[in-house]
Order: sequence, then C-alpha cells, then structure tokens
Amino acid sequence: MKCDIVLAGVGGQGLLSIAMLIGRTALDQGLRVKQAEVHGMAQRGGAVHSHLRLSDRPIASDLIAVGTANVLLAMEPLEALRHLPMLADDGVVFSNTTTIRNIPDYPDEEVLRQQLASRAAIKWIDAERLAQEAGSLRTANVVLLGALSQALPMEQRIFERAIRTMFSRKGDTVVEQNLRAFAHGRSAVREESAP
Repeated sequence: MKCDIVLAGVGGQGLLSIAMLIGRTALDQGLRVKQAEVHGMAQRGGAVHSHLRLSDRPIASDLIAVGTANVLLAMEPLEALRHLPMLADDGVVFSNTTTIRNIPDYPDEEVLRQQLASRAAIKWIDAERLAQEAGSLRTANVVLLGALSQALPMEQRIFERAIRTMFSRKGDTVVEQNLRAFAHGRSAVREESAP
C-alpha cells in the first residue's frame, strides 16, 4: 500500500495541522510516514504546501515526484491549479470552493473551476459553510480533512482519536466542533458521490 498526498494552501488556513493529523493517524494505524513542507511566506498569506507519503513499506524520499501524487488537497482553488502537475493521471483533487484573493490578478472563479474540471477528477467542498454548521469557521481545514479521509487508507475512528488528542488542550467545545467538522466533510463527499 502506498498513498502520496500533496496539501496546498495559503498561510493561516490550517494546512500544517491537517498534515499533522494525517501523519498521526497513519502512524497510529501502523503505516510509515514521510513528510516535507514549505512554509514560504505563510505568515503573510503566501503559499504553503506539504508532501505526505504513506506506505506499509519503507519510504525512500519525503518528496513526491511530479505526476505521481494520488491525492491533492487544496485549501483554495488557485492552489489546486498551481499544484495540479503533481497529480497522477488517475489522481483526485479535493478543493475548497472559497477563494483567497491574495494576488492582484487572481483569475475569474468560473474560468478557474472549468480549468480544474477539464484536467482532473475534482471534488468541491464548501468548507466554510460546513465549518459554520459545525460551530466554528476555524474548523474549515478539518472539514477538508474529513472529505479527504474518504480517499485515504485509514479508519475513521483513528482520525477521530487524533482530532481529540490534537485539540484536547483547547477544551471540549473545540474538540466537539472539530469532530463535527470532520463528519461534515466526510458526509459532503458521500452526498456528492450518491446517484
């Protein structure tokens, strides 16, 4: 078993928390994990990305080769398009629908969506709406993790245990909000896939 994941977003969106949760869950499930991340100008709203490699066998490198990632999770659509070359032909993209207009020439949203849909299998997640339903806009990253978890070789209960552990120091309310956000993300993908 091997699963290569590229996570891409903008600083402050919680991408590195997602990477930590996936890594912790994979280790708890007995998988091997390699991770590489680029922070760049993250504190100023700049791009940030992470490579996560999961396997039941030894992993030689923490970097994913262009055109080989199984999954791309984008915290916003332009980052999905920028990292699309990393995706394998049969890979899938999970992308937030909300844009972060952090550059002056940000493309038209409809054109951006069409470009993505014409080049990859894509699952759109309205993470902000689902996070609000979960009780806090700050859980949008965990909504996206919930959606992504449907494509990963790890059990839901182990993800939930990692979420409890990671957020426990912030109190029961925050833990419950994040667990609801995770469940909303999982449901969003199931509903999209239903006939």
